[in-house]
Amino acid sequence: MSPRYKWYVVAMLWWIAFFNYADRQAIFSVFPLLKREFALDTVQLGLLGSSFAWVYGLCAPLAGNIVDRVRRKTAILGGLQAWSLICMATATARSFPQLLFFRAAEGLGETFYFPASMSLVSDYHHPETRSRALGFHQTSVYMGTIAGGFFAGLIGQYYGWRWSFIVFGGLGSVLGLILYRWLREPRRETSSDPMTKTALVHIWSTLPAVLLMAAFLCANFVALVLLSWMPSFLNERFHLSLAASGLAATLFVQVASMMGCPLGGWAADALRKKHPGGRMLVQATGLLCGAPFVMLCGWTRSVFLLICALIAWGFFKGLYDANIFASVYDVIRPEARGTAAGFMNMIGWLGGGAAPVVIGYVAKQSSLGFAISAAAVVYLAGAVLLIAANLSVRKSAPARAAVMN
Repeated sequence: MSPRYKWYVVAMLWWIAFFNYADRQAIFSVFPLLKREFALDTVQLGLLGSSFAWVYGLCAPLAGNIVDRVRRKTAILGGLQAWSLICMATATARSFPQLLFFRAAEGLGETFYFPASMSLVSDYHHPETRSRALGFHQTSVYMGTIAGGFFAGLIGQYYGWRWSFIVFGGLGSVLGLILYRWLREPRRETSSDPMTKTALVHIWSTLPAVLLMAAFLCANFVALVLLSWMPSFLNERFHLSLAASGLAATLFVQVASMMGCPLGGWAADALRKKHPGGRMLVQATGLLCGAPFVMLCGWTRSVFLLICALIAWGFFKGLYDANIFASVYDVIRPEARGTAAGFMNMIGWLGGGAAPVVIGYVAKQSSLGFAISAAAVVYLAGAVLLIAANLSVRKSAPARAAVMN
């Protein structure tokens, strides 16, 4: 196998993650069309986002446990076909309950991808290149979000919202058939000494891992505020078209995140050489610096200031995102990676997944701008948890971290 193949793997997974996020983002850009066709209020629209997140989170621990026991290639490509078919089936919805069902079902289909792909990439990339590999992979999330936001709005604007789901789902299904031949399953990495506890007990007895999961809840809550409500916010406050709202809500943040993510990966790999909690410091910096710009996004009525705030928010978000799973993998054993990623997704998406509904409720009581600004407090809470995790790792014996490698 070519030494470069480990980077080819990241490139192949990049395209799968691209459709993973494009499919889930598509619905938010067509909220105005769904609101009009189904006579929905802001809470019902929020439920369309939260139903996906809650099912995604509830099923994540089971998915992670399965991923630690089966071929990850099978989980990745099987999941891709499942969520692509569900995405296309969403176009058949004729009522709000049906739409809600398909959104929830798509969460089930997508929940296998990240536990499987993060475990697979980490077996190809050791700690010396892990954050850079996962950071590069993370850029697919940003590009997929932009594509889902813009093209779903554009297609919906001219051909109706149903065609947005048919196009994205169909392309994802074709991609899975193409990659079946080229994606290879690596040999699983194991620790030098056998595990004496189950993966579940090991994870929940590791304080830094628990704190990192709680921080992910906070970061994901704020991210879902952006993904679910920013297109509608731009359409409402600045009177942009569906396509323009979907593009502006994703383009500035995601492109800036693409710049911040590689820098976050490089900085984290460098700091990790000095002490085991180095990746967490990079993440804490991202949330602390990003919080003021989250507040500014909902407060300003200036298009120029809004664009500046979205760019800054996105850049610092990239610092955090590059190390979401790499930080956890620094404190848990290799045999438990899939399970850890599954539980991390459960915590992050069950708690963070409440954001669309919470913001919809707050917006109903006050305004959407106020609700978005208030999310900055959640970012600050996440930064505190990351600092606590770093302090916990510093107190641990260096030998403990070495075993995780």
